[in-house]
Amino acid sequence: MSSRCAMYAGSFDPVTLGHLDVITRGARLFDRLIVAVGHNPSKRTWFDVHERVSLAREATEGIAGVEVVSFEGMLVEAARQHGACVLLRGLRALSDFDLEFRNGLANRDLAGLETMFLLTEPSKLFVSSSLVREIAGAGGDPGRYVPTCVSVALAKRSHA
Repeated sequence: MSSRCAMYAGSFDPVTLGHLDVITRGARLFDRLIVAVGHNPSKRTWFDVHERVSLAREATEGIAGVEVVSFEGMLVEAARQHGACVLLRGLRALSDFDLEFRNGLANRDLAGLETMFLLTEPSKLFVSSSLVREIAGAGGDPGRYVPTCVSVALAKRSHA
């Protein structure tokens, strides 16, 4: 019997409760779920790739079948390297669908990878990493939108 493996990729800058919802539900659907933290040297992030991987690992601790890795370059190559046959994506709104649909078609054309969409939990529709950064950057507390480890990291950053 072969193992069913999916990859859920993003910048996770930082990982949010919306991401964790998709990860938790995805882990129930697949034998292995690789959370792939993207590293794009030309993109400016609040947390470096090592911090983002560390926060994602801490946030997903205890979720069976989840592994957190970093990747650079093309997602389809990272998926192939880790044995994923499905790319998992979360959809918050119709506006997400257009880009995700085109990317899914390209990934299937480039590497034969299927894309599976999970609809976001309605209570988390508006939660995003950019919202969290905006709140934290203005001196607010985004703790209700992120796991505790991220809340602690954001607090340390704002007091530094």
